[in-house]
Amino acid sequence: MAVAIASDLSKDMAGVPLMAGVSFKLERRDRLTIAGRNGAGKTTLLRMLSGETGIDGGELVFQKGVRVALHDQRPSRDRDITLRDYVLSACKEQLALEEELLTLEVAMAEGDETVMNRYADVYARFEAAGGYGWRERGNNYLHGLGFTDDALDRKLDTFSGGQLTRASLARALAVEADLLLLDEPTNHLDIESLEWLEQTLITLDCAIVLVAHDRWFLEAVGTAVLELEAGRSRFFKGTWHTWRREQAARELALGKAIEKQQAEIARMEGFIERFRAKASKAKQAQSRVKALDKIEKITRDPRDTRELGFQFAKPERTGRVIFELEDGKLAIGDEPKRKLLLEDAQLWLERGEHVSLVGPNGTGKTTLIEALAGKRPLDGGKLRTGHNLKVGYLSQHDSELEGLGTARTVAEAAGKRTGLNPGQTRALLGRFLFSGEEAEKPLDGLSGGERKRLALAMLLSQGANVLILDEPTNHLDLESREALEDALKGFEGALLLVTHDRALLEAVGSRTVALEHQRLRTYLGGWVEYARIRDERRALGEDPMGPLPAAAKAPAAPKVAKPKVVVNGHGNGHANGATNAAPPPKVSKNATRQTAKLESAVETAEAALAALEEELAAPEAWASQYESAKSTARHTAAKRAVEDAYAALEEHLEKTEA
Repeated sequence: MAVAIASDLSKDMAGVPLMAGVSFKLERRDRLTIAGRNGAGKTTLLRMLSGETGIDGGELVFQKGVRVALHDQRPSRDRDITLRDYVLSACKEQLALEEELLTLEVAMAEGDETVMNRYADVYARFEAAGGYGWRERGNNYLHGLGFTDDALDRKLDTFSGGQLTRASLARALAVEADLLLLDEPTNHLDIESLEWLEQTLITLDCAIVLVAHDRWFLEAVGTAVLELEAGRSRFFKGTWHTWRREQAARELALGKAIEKQQAEIARMEGFIERFRAKASKAKQAQSRVKALDKIEKITRDPRDTRELGFQFAKPERTGRVIFELEDGKLAIGDEPKRKLLLEDAQLWLERGEHVSLVGPNGTGKTTLIEALAGKRPLDGGKLRTGHNLKVGYLSQHDSELEGLGTARTVAEAAGKRTGLNPGQTRALLGRFLFSGEEAEKPLDGLSGGERKRLALAMLLSQGANVLILDEPTNHLDLESREALEDALKGFEGALLLVTHDRALLEAVGSRTVALEHQRLRTYLGGWVEYARIRDERRALGEDPMGPLPAAAKAPAAPKVAKPKVVVNGHGNGHANGATNAAPPPKVSKNATRQTAKLESAVETAEAALAALEEELAAPEAWASQYESAKSTARHTAAKRAVEDAYAALEEHLEKTEA
């Protein structure tokens, strides 16, 4: 028998139909993803399946004895218990059976043989519910979601909201349910935990219904899609990507059908208007009027047409180098518990580059981009920035919406932050789905998705030529994520992106920088290429985050002897020391010292490049994709150092001659 069968379900909210005609059947190992815009009823349907919310019509039938577990976004109200106890308390059946077994064991120990059959029956049920390993499995779920052993006995009131959401997910998984209901299970997970969750859900012997906005996750996990839109529902058997393709084709066909019908209606109306007054055509015109009245017009539901759509304006040109971080160091906290995040970090971003920054939660991604955006100082190293930079920064927690003084509404906040006049402000907000009365919504009543859309609107108005984005897809629905992806792909400026949305990483990033062992490592290509290298390491039994950095820096490459450059009156260098017959023009001592300094810098850069090229001649420097990417990045940086040294020397010589 199926785990659950839904037939023609309907639900009203405040007397207004929310959904109708919802039907599907769930077998074990079916993984149904629910698709629909925010407000379409996705969470409500999950709560209907869990029994927390009643149904207003239709029928919902479950397999006898089915265990149902729901994970949603509401934090636990009971904060005075430990994390371990909170997670295991959901396993009510296992706890009850374990207690009953203990009672029966005591009775048997006292000589009561009449309970032996009862004990065998209870033990069989206990084994079916997971057996004595259920506690350890609960701990494993916590570990997979990023909790360490020392966190298991901490009280819930010591955890953040995001950590409590992950705890709720572990609690639902620990039940070992027959029907698992997951509302936004990917929220607050880093990529490592996301991948663990994907593999876990795929292997579970249960039916799963889930709501998520992570496209990569939906494609990896889902086996069917239930589409909820504008009160209607449609069941699709297949993967998320296949459904999206079918949906796009359906939308295209609908658009063509609407255009064709409108053209036919216009033709009929034109005939009626033209011949209604003519006696010879009056009968035909009247016939057209009747036919026109009978046409059932094909239209889109207004709720289907609201889409986020925007693009960044062509940015002003910057210098070639945007950021160049040398020997960067970052740490957080106070002594003696100060935590080192980055050391000897090297990073560069050039004009027009789109770079993704990846790494597990807590490794310092946000701290690093805050330093690059000028929001906090480095704890060591040097950060050089190019000229004519106009940086647009979007924080993970939408801090851009703070410090707005007396602004109370969306329109007031946007006007105050952007400096636009009221008409321009409303035009901007309309592109981000704040049209009409929605522009007057109070700031303190906005949902997470609305806050993110408002922050993006403010970002768009800045005209930035460098974007630094920290989790820009948080709280956005699928359509908004795709609109943001399209806008970023078309952005001509430089981009540094931090996100757990792997679909966005792959679509936008051309180079990936990973935080590994408190260092930054550069990989050519997007997310797929980086993940392949990481998985290859894991398959070889190596650390997926790459080799540990050397305990000490490698000794500097020996300087290669090189003839000094002698500059003639026209600025031409001669390695053989030859000069023109005419004596060179007199220059100041300071200019001479600066020339010598810059010539030395050229020699040093060229010597370092020569030493590196000798090192990279060894086959092991190109033995794997990772080594090739690393070697290419090092060679590029060394060549750039030579070019920059020569450019500085040439610029100085031109000024000296002038």
